[in-house]
Amino acid sequence: MADWHAPQGPFDIPDVPDYIPRRLKPYLFILFVLIVQFSGGVYLAAASDMVGTTALMQEDVLMAGYASLIGLAINFAVMFRIKFRFSVRTQLLVSGIMLIAANVICVYTTNVPLLVITCFIAGWFRMQATFACNSTIQLWLTPVRDMAIFFCYVYIIVDSVIQLSGIATIYTAFFSQWEYMHWIMVGLLALMMIMVMILVKPVRGPMFIPLLGIDWIGAILWAGFMMCFTFICVYGNYFDWWDAMEIRGATLIGITCLCLNLWRASFLHHPYISFQAMKNRNVIRATGIYLVFFTLIATEHVFEHSYAANILGFDETNLIDLNWYVFVGIIAGCAFTYFTFALRKWRYKTMTAIAFALAIVYLAYFYFFIDYGVEKEMLFIPLFFRGAAAVIISIVFLTSIVQSGLPFLIFPQALTINGFTGAVMGATLGPAIIGELLRHTMAKNAALLGANISNTNPDIAFAPLGQLYGLVHTQALVVSMKEIYGWLLIIALATLAIILISYSSVRPFAIFPKWSKIRRVIKHMVRTNKEYQDPQLEKQTSM
Repeated sequence: MADWHAPQGPFDIPDVPDYIPRRLKPYLFILFVLIVQFSGGVYLAAASDMVGTTALMQEDVLMAGYASLIGLAINFAVMFRIKFRFSVRTQLLVSGIMLIAANVICVYTTNVPLLVITCFIAGWFRMQATFACNSTIQLWLTPVRDMAIFFCYVYIIVDSVIQLSGIATIYTAFFSQWEYMHWIMVGLLALMMIMVMILVKPVRGPMFIPLLGIDWIGAILWAGFMMCFTFICVYGNYFDWWDAMEIRGATLIGITCLCLNLWRASFLHHPYISFQAMKNRNVIRATGIYLVFFTLIATEHVFEHSYAANILGFDETNLIDLNWYVFVGIIAGCAFTYFTFALRKWRYKTMTAIAFALAIVYLAYFYFFIDYGVEKEMLFIPLFFRGAAAVIISIVFLTSIVQSGLPFLIFPQALTINGFTGAVMGATLGPAIIGELLRHTMAKNAALLGANISNTNPDIAFAPLGQLYGLVHTQALVVSMKEIYGWLLIIALATLAIILISYSSVRPFAIFPKWSKIRRVIKHMVRTNKEYQDPQLEKQTSM
């Protein structure tokens, strides 16, 4: 194993001409990754500005933003195939063109289906361009192909850009208009394309692998299921859940797409996502942990903005400045994971327990200190711990999927499941549950507080109706948030206890095969698929 992954001379990128210094070549691709990651369709940080200047609703903007994540997740299953079909230069140029078109469409359109489809396509090409760059410099990051090290780099880029793009979007809208952020990204993407045309050569691998044997119908069906799931979570409260025809229709379509996929996976030679990937123990474990963990910290999407804006009175610039606290937490979490999990090979159980312990600190801080007079600097501790916890859990369980023992052809399918459960479900299901819980809890507490105010203080009962309603609403919001934080804290403590009493001695040993071996495996799959399809084709022709 050591000889198989031994470095074979100084790292170099043949796609970049030799007049570029060898040491600078990897940083060129990191620059490309940063530009691409900043471009993904709509910017959720600008949702309120988009709602105020267009006919869109808050839910429409959220749906478009999450569609970008769905496009990203769907791409995982075929990103290796596309890499071995097209050169890095072609992938970056095509992705740049599509992302520029997506940014222009997102500025001008108010058609929700068009906006959602545009963001879905933008997410697909953003993922492909990111993978093209990251796979090119993988051996520079980790010559032994240790994926625990590689994923620390991936998440420090991806999660950091999420925070920084929100900051850049709000300040752009503050000094000018939210549309200018899209035009800035159009300019940066155009600059990237010029640099690619000048500095990146069209180098193709030693074997040409056509895009044969890919279950594109399955990809569309899986995307449909994910879109319906996201639609239900985003629009559920707006349409009053299953009392509305829209939610019932989305549920029916989503279940139909899921059933068709499971039925097709039972007989297809190469389904888009196979049962082998779905039934893998590490994939199931990661899905369960994601659902619990991201539901616990879903208060990020439901509470924090309402609390800071309505209770503390923060404006948009002060609200977005809180992203800096999360950004520092992400950097610290990636650094901690790198030195402990990637280098020192701490156990999965240990890292999971640490991530949940950090989430407990986040929940406990808000439970005990939530009040009307909290200063902005006091929010550093919980937001720092939340950012660190989220990035630790993501790196650890993505590494566990690489180490799950799946054949390499099935491994990208597991990444698609991980992308959907970790990114899409983590961003939609938890907030939907917490948001609905907040609605019912607030109604209960508002009724109790309203009765107490009128009974204990008759003078307040004769106050103006608007003032009285605002007072009751504010009091009910704080009490309800504290109550829900308490219940989530109890669940987090119980989950941590279960993790601590369980036994696991598994340590990260996720080694990526050589690219030449991956190429041979995919070539064999295509050849096998053609041999499988030819007899079927001849049989149909003879009939």
